[in-house]
Order: sequence, then C-alpha cells, then structure tokens
Amino acid sequence: MIDVLVRGAALAGLVVGGSFAVVLPAEAAVPTYRNCTALNQRYKHGVGRAGARDKVSGSSRPVTTFTVNTALYNANKRMDRDKDGVACEKR
Repeated sequence: MIDVLVRGAALAGLVVGGSFAVVLPAEAAVPTYRNCTALNQRYKHGVGRAGARDKVSGSSRPVTTFTVNTALYNANKRMDRDKDGVACEKR
C-alpha cells in the first residue's frame, strides 16, 4: 500500500514538474560519532559489520557482545583501529 502511495506521489511530482526526495526508513541517516567514547555511550561494546570477529592478541578473549549493524559500522569504520570489522570494541 505504501509502495503504491510513494509511486503515486513520485508520478504526481514529475507531472507537476516539481522535484522532491522521498526518504524511507531504510534510507534514514545513520549516526556518525566523534570518537569511541561517544559511540560507547550508546553502544556499550562497540559496533561491527555482519560476520565480524574481534581480533585479539595473547590470552585475552574476543568481544562477542558488540552491536551488529553494518550501516552503522560503515558510517564509523574510521574508528576500527585494528581493521577487524568491529569499531570501538570494549568489554
């Protein structure tokens, strides 16, 4: 039903000659964070892309409780220092 309404609105906008953008929930803006402290306030154990595994060295155990959200990870991947697919991982 919504798909029909969106298509109808797009067609009406084109017929009238106006231009507009329709933003659906799946295309909503993904938040970017200034640093890991800010990201960890909302996502306590960090964020990762689907299929990511925390890379560890020594006898420490990997973090497995991070939030899996590929779009959120992609928006904040500059904070993934070890490039393991998990940004700002924390126990």
